[in-house]
Amino acid sequence: MKYALSSILLSCLFACNSAKQDSFDLEISNVNLIDGTGRPLQTNVSIGIRDAKIVAIDSVFTESAKNMIDGTGKFLIPGLFDGHVHTGNFEKDFPRFIHYGVTSIFITGGSSCTNEYYRAMRKQGNQDSIPAPIVFHTSQHFTMEGRHPVKTYKGSWVDGKTVFLIKDTLQIEGLVKEVSQYPITGIKLTIEDGPHPPWVERMPQKFINKIQKEATKNGTRVFAHVSDNIELGMALDAGIQNFAHWTGIDLDFQKDTLLLGKIYELKPSFITTLMIDKGFLYPLFPQWVEAVRQEKVFDEDDLSKANEPDYIARSEDNIAFWKDYLQKEDITLSDVVTFQVEDIKALYENGINFALGTDTGPFVLPGYSLHEEMQLFELGGMNPLNIIKMGSLNAAKMMKAQDSLGSIENGKIANMILLDMNPLETIRNTLAINTVIKRGKIQKRIEE
Repeated sequence: MKYALSSILLSCLFACNSAKQDSFDLEISNVNLIDGTGRPLQTNVSIGIRDAKIVAIDSVFTESAKNMIDGTGKFLIPGLFDGHVHTGNFEKDFPRFIHYGVTSIFITGGSSCTNEYYRAMRKQGNQDSIPAPIVFHTSQHFTMEGRHPVKTYKGSWVDGKTVFLIKDTLQIEGLVKEVSQYPITGIKLTIEDGPHPPWVERMPQKFINKIQKEATKNGTRVFAHVSDNIELGMALDAGIQNFAHWTGIDLDFQKDTLLLGKIYELKPSFITTLMIDKGFLYPLFPQWVEAVRQEKVFDEDDLSKANEPDYIARSEDNIAFWKDYLQKEDITLSDVVTFQVEDIKALYENGINFALGTDTGPFVLPGYSLHEEMQLFELGGMNPLNIIKMGSLNAAKMMKAQDSLGSIENGKIANMILLDMNPLETIRNTLAINTVIKRGKIQKRIEE
């Protein structure tokens, strides 16, 4: 009996000591925490991470950790989530996202996006030794022959591989069933008549209705690509609740009561993409190009387009559009974004979910431009605490991944950014990155 009791005591002592030894894989101590939920900043917080997840949040731990980070004077926010991404070279772009603390992305189709390309991107995102964000994605574009984006953007558009060209409603049932077999977040449906002239025809309403109906039947969702109030109304009439863009929508809260009623009834989610407007203007603002150059992350090939006549002409056309649209001669960036942010704020305060996204492309740069997107919202008057939530938890909600991603809470995957400066003073401080953590592991950033 004595021997048995001794064995039990020794076993307990060993187990207790083992538990105490390196209880955490990583501990971040004494940090200022902005957890992404919208709650106010918390001071002197310690975070314990084990097996890629947050397992403890407290002021002081008695447990030890294999790795320690002293967070004194620093600020911890969730890893950022870009809700609208395209990439034709993910091996080049993925380290850029991680460099800027973008630990999750949502890829919304593109001319490179075959099933094999999607699979390769998911595989890259699911490991942690090579810098790469966690990948969510839609199906390939559902559109029609001669419509956007096939007509408006050059690329390797191949029907059945990188795009699905819908010819009649009878075709839709089989296509939706086919794409629903893959690990997609939803179907990318392009309703719009194009981002700029020459305009193409919009997708007919009966096609939109059928795609939404079949998506619901197959347990998936539709992410609609719209660019004005008419197309938003068409999508809402079909019951669609996810929108890949806000840009192009302009609400009059006194007159657009029917459209607003549909929004409040369906409570859709929107990805913001205000960077589209700034991206179009880049060649006319050399100081923006120089700011990117000083980052020493992007190639001159990425920046030289600012001197190309086609891009300059496109920017001048865009300025002319805004002068006419806003009935104002001297156009500033604030003019372009403030009325959009005001609409978003009004809807956001009434329970409509908005997630940040950039629509990466020329002058909308992987990783860096999500910080620009946040700055546009601050320029338009949005509170930094809400901007951070839009760039983290709100995006995870839209992906239906809020149980594991989007905020710094117990049980969630440990995707975080440690900042040297307070982003609540100015959202620009999200660029003062000290350390990027993905799945509890410190990530290698791009060196100069």
